[in-house]
Order: sequence, then C-alpha cells, then structure tokens
Amino acid sequence: MRVLPFVALSLAAGLTAAPAPALAQTPGRTTAPPERAVRRDIPMTNAIRRAFAAGTRDSTGQPGRRYWQLWVDYTIQARLDPAPGTITGRETVVIHNNSDSAMRSLHLRLDQNVYAPNVPRSRVVPEITDGMTISRMALNGEAVNLTPALFQVVRRGRDGPVPVQVSLAAFDLDQTVARVTLPTPIPAHGSGTLEVDWSFRVPRAEGGRGLRMGAWADSLFQLAQWYPRVAVFDDLREGGWDTEPYLGSSEFYNNFGRFDVTLDVPAGWLVGATGVLRNPEQVLTPAVRERLSPVLESDSVRSIVGVGEFGAGRATAAGERLLWHFVADTAGDFAWAASNRFVWDATRATIPGGSRIPVNIFYLPGHAESYAQVGPVTRHALEFYSGLWMPYAFPTFSVVDGPDTGMEYPMIIFSAIGAADHETGHEWWPMMVGNNETWYGFMDEGFDVYMGPLSAAHREGRRPNLDGDGQSYGRTSGDEREAPQMWNANYGGPMYVFQAYRKAPLMLSMLGGMVGDTAVWRAMSRWAHAWRFKHPSPWDYMFFMQNALGRDLGWFWYYWLFTTESVDGSIAQATTAGGRTTVTVRQDGQMPSPVVLKVRFAPAGPAIRPMRNAVVVDSATAVVTWPVDVWFGGSRTFQAVLDFGPRRIERIILDPGCRFPDRDPSDNVWPRDPAAAQVGAEGGPRCYGG
Repeated sequence: MRVLPFVALSLAAGLTAAPAPALAQTPGRTTAPPERAVRRDIPMTNAIRRAFAAGTRDSTGQPGRRYWQLWVDYTIQARLDPAPGTITGRETVVIHNNSDSAMRSLHLRLDQNVYAPNVPRSRVVPEITDGMTISRMALNGEAVNLTPALFQVVRRGRDGPVPVQVSLAAFDLDQTVARVTLPTPIPAHGSGTLEVDWSFRVPRAEGGRGLRMGAWADSLFQLAQWYPRVAVFDDLREGGWDTEPYLGSSEFYNNFGRFDVTLDVPAGWLVGATGVLRNPEQVLTPAVRERLSPVLESDSVRSIVGVGEFGAGRATAAGERLLWHFVADTAGDFAWAASNRFVWDATRATIPGGSRIPVNIFYLPGHAESYAQVGPVTRHALEFYSGLWMPYAFPTFSVVDGPDTGMEYPMIIFSAIGAADHETGHEWWPMMVGNNETWYGFMDEGFDVYMGPLSAAHREGRRPNLDGDGQSYGRTSGDEREAPQMWNANYGGPMYVFQAYRKAPLMLSMLGGMVGDTAVWRAMSRWAHAWRFKHPSPWDYMFFMQNALGRDLGWFWYYWLFTTESVDGSIAQATTAGGRTTVTVRQDGQMPSPVVLKVRFAPAGPAIRPMRNAVVVDSATAVVTWPVDVWFGGSRTFQAVLDFGPRRIERIILDPGCRFPDRDPSDNVWPRDPAAAQVGAEGGPRCYGG
C-alpha cells in the first residue's frame, strides 16, 4: 500500500509555509523530545488543495468565488407490474456542466446492481437478482454502444483509462458504477442530453428488512435508488467524477436537479413519492380530494383513505391503470412507494416563517400501532429542525411503510415511529446540505444522531443534556478496529456504525463543552445556510465552524477527525499552602483539552477570593478554566493554582461536565473517592461530575 502524504495548512501562518528546522545536531548533545507533541493544524489532502487552488473553496469555509456544481434535469416514465414485481423505465437527463472543464466521459450510478451476484458489497442483501438491465442508451440523440469490445488499446486519462480511439460506448453496466466514453465531450458551461431505457425486478424482502427498498409479496413496493443516476461531478475529485462503488452500507452523494416523474401503476394502488402530485384530479376520487383539502387548516391527523376503502374507484380513481405525475425541484434524488393495501393519513407541519406543508402517512392496516404517533413526531421534527438549523425548503413530506423502516430521501422517508425523527432530520443533511455521505458519513449520520436528543428534549419539554457524551469516547479510543472519521466510510470496517453514526455526537459534545452548546448550534445553523443546496466538504465545515466560533480549532479537528486519540485526564495530586491550592492535572492521551476544575468549598469560612478565570456557581462552588494552550508546550502535566484564599476546599473535580474523552473518570476527583475507583475498575462511570 502506498501512503499518500498529508499537506498541512497552518491557521496561524495562513498559506505561508514555515521554513523547515535544521536536522543537524550539535555533536555530543541531544535534545529531549517533548512528552507530547500536540499537532495544531488541519491536514490538507490533495482533494481540498485542488479546490483551494481553483478558487472554488477557501479557508473561510464558505463556497469560493469560483464555486460550481453540476445540475441535472430528469424526466422519468416508469411502470410497475406487481405480479412479476418488475419496474420498466425510460428517462431523459439533461446534464448541465457548470464547471470550467469539458466532460470526456460520464459516470452513472446503477445501485440496483448491488443485488446482482457479481458485485462487491459490504452488506447481506435479502435476495440476489439479475440487477438492472440497460436496454438502450443515447447521448444527444446518438446511440451508445452497450456491448463494446472488452479489450481495447487505452491511454491514461484524467478519470481512468480512455480508449485511444474513443467511441460512444458504455462499460461496466453490470456494476454499481458504469462509465460512458464520449468522443465528443460535453463542453465546459455546456450541456448534454442522456436517454436511458432500463428494467429490473424489485428484490423481495419477505419476512425481513429490505436494503433501501424491496417488495412484500405483490402488494407493496418501496422503490429507492431505482433509476440510473448521473454521478456527482465536482471540484474535489481528480477528473471530477465521484466513482466510489455502492457497497450497501454507505449511502449516497447526489447532484441537485429537477425531477419530472410519471409512475404507471394499477388503479387502486396508492403512491407516496418525492415531490408534489401534479394531477390529483386524474388519480384520486372526489371524496379523497375533499378529505385532503382541509389538511393544512389544523394539526389534526386526518384519515384520507381508511381500511375499508381499498381498490379502484375508492382508494383511487377508477380504471385499469393510472399515471401518477410528480414534480420535485432542487432535489438530489427521487424515491417512492406503492401499495394496494395502504391506509393514508395526513396532517400538516408549520415551518417557521409561516409556510404550512402537508405530511402524508402511508402504512399497512396491521401496522397501525407503529404509525399512530408518526404524524405528531414528524411534524415536531420538521418544525424543530427548521428553527434549529434553517427552514425546511420543500413543499411536502411523506412517510411510507415497507421493508426498509429506516431510510431517507428528499421529501419522503421509509420509516415507522422508531426512526421517524432521525430520518426526518436527514432532510437537512444530505437533502438540503448535500454532503458526501459515501465518504464522510459523520457529516450526515453523525450530525443527525447528535441532533436527535435535542429534538427529543424539546418534544418532552426539558432541557437537553449532552454531558457525559464526549467523555464516553475515552472507553472506545484505542480500539484497533476503529477508523478515523476522515477515513473513507465506504470502507469503514467493523466499526463503521461507530465511525459514521456515533462518534460525531461525542465530538460535538466536547466542542459544546468548550464554547457552549448554543454557540455550536448557532454556528452550524450559519454553516447550513451557507451550504444550502451545495456540496460542502469536511474542510469547509472545519474552517467555517472555527471562524464562526472565533477559535483556532485546528488541534480539535485533527484529533477528533483524523485520529482515534483521547485526552485521558486525571488529577495526580493537590497540595495546599498559604491559602493556595496547587492541583497537578495530567493528560495521558494524545488529544489535549482545556483544564476545567469544579471547586467545592466548605459551607462556612473566610470569603472566597475571586479569580479572573473562575465563574462562581453558588456560595460554595466555583468553576475554573485554563485554555487548551497550556498543553501546547508539550508537557503532560499542568500546575493549576487555585488562589481563592483560606476557605477550605472540600473537593475538586476535573472536567465536571464530562465532555472530554477519558478512559477512567474515577481519577478526576480529589480527594479520591474509593467507591468511584471501584466503579471505574468495573468499566467506568458514564460521568463523574457531581
């Protein structure tokens, strides 16, 4: 394996590289290395260096003056045939190349092929199928060769091998990423029109959970990642194209665009989908349309189609088959579900700013208990996250039942009550803030897990408490199976779930412990607004957040995102002399942190003398803080002097908010607590900050 070097950007020095220190040593003399060399900059990989050089991104963390992104306009017609369980589709995609570079190839995502027998994948699929069949493809009206010669003379191109004699041909149509070579490139700031005909059998998920989608018998179908998608072409990847294979665990990275989709399904089948239904008068009965009309008037959950109203002429308009027409603007994907057994409820959400949107809920009668509170929970999530981050931007929202009960797409989630808040939260990332979840799952799943407890606390009328979360990472740090958050999550390994979902909330707990949780929320809200319907990278997040917070956080991002290190702080000893107490604080981990001491005094005695870096909590308690800078000299110990005067100190607690990663918090208290030490020996308390 060839290890690529990191190139670091020093925040203190801007873009100017400091001269390298001399390597020579004076004969007979050696210089002892520091006990701990603290890295304080943000590593810069080739991807972000390219973007900085091109002016598309910069150290403000906002889109650069030359930022661009692809735009795609999809027109899709698809037919569902329930008996064989097949989807047959035709699409036209207008690809708007807004970059300064010509596209010499196209890359298409054929995610359905993850079910085929010949592809790599990271998860077990519920059924092996033949994958997706591409039967016709054309670019700008010219037919694409779907069966080119397997062996060609090639040369090395910017985005992979390119035939010396370039023809309009498609390769790897049996994989999850296909490539189309273009003899006539799509010019910079130009466009091309791709046409594709395809079909596949929807994988069955009888008695179990589907992977993103699936079918229950011939009566319910969830369709996601179901059509050929143009891969992302951006300013970060060499050659522009994001060609990561779809392996099943990491989800997606999509272009924004417009979707005009017509779905041909049997009459009597209800459809929930991304976008706005444009022809309700053609697919719904007058009675159903009448029940829908007052939905936006109150928070009541209304029955639109009940248990005894299945079939053509009752659940839907009469006829043999119906065409459901949906349109979604500025969306990154399109998903849908259909069933002849759906019950349909509806309510509303009132988005801050005054807009009211319908919330549609489709579920099977036997699952009514699991959907009884979905309306109120999703309403709360839409309204709460709109206030926390930025207003929900779409005109509608749907929740649908089916084999997958934990997936998100623009304006629609596949979920029951259990994951309803979490999946709704994904409408912010990646549906509005289009981060690359395939590579950097923490910016999607991790942020979503972080905000879930905030929503739950608000819904229950209590204050959120993030204490203990950051500290708990100390018990995971050092596990060789853990990949850093900046490691490509597509290859996250046995601790993928921790890397992508669980670590970012712990990181943001520590950040909130340093600057205040509300400051973190305000900064993330500003970041969300800056990157609304754009594609931020982790570096954009890091730079934006530290600028918004007014802190040099290079050290923080380095240790949390690029390593698996922890702080492992402790109070080594405390001595008192002449009205001063000197606390020896030690950090055995590689990650530094501020020194925060909670001091409890005897209830009576001389007046407590104020300290400049202390906050008096009550008549017998103060919290004293020293900045993280005290560790930058390389020492592992720090003498924290408490100069409160002669009032007797009864107890000192290190990291009282329990925000800094610590393997054994029982040594964070002085004098030592034998009971806490015993608990620590048995696995460690979650938080010893009392």
